[in-house]
Amino acid sequence: MLAHNIFPLREWHLEHMQKTVIKFVTGLSDNPSRWEKRQNKKYNNIFCVQRRLNHDLKHGVTTEEIQSFIQKIGSDSSFKDIRNKEGFKERFLEIETFLT
Repeated sequence: MLAHNIFPLREWHLEHMQKTVIKFVTGLSDNPSRWEKRQNKKYNNIFCVQRRLNHDLKHGVTTEEIQSFIQKIGSDSSFKDIRNKEGFKERFLEIETFLT
C-alpha cells in the first residue's frame, strides 16, 4: 500500500518561510530604486509577512521551525551581515512578537 503524503510541497514552503523572514528583517538595500521602495512599502510589512507565514503553516511548516529559524538569525554567525543592517532590531522584535 502506498503512503499518502499529506504535505507534498513541505520543503518548498520551508524555504519560502526562510526567504520571507530574511527579506523582512533585512529591509531595503542601501540605495534602493523607486520600484524597490514601492514594492517594499506594499509587500514587506508585518501583515503581509504574517499572511505568508500562516500560508506556510497550513502547508506543513511548524511554528517550532519558524521560531528556531528566527533564533538562528539572532545568534548564528552566518547572519551577522543581516544583523548589522539599519533597522534590523525593530523588524526582528516585530517578527518575534508575532510568534509569541
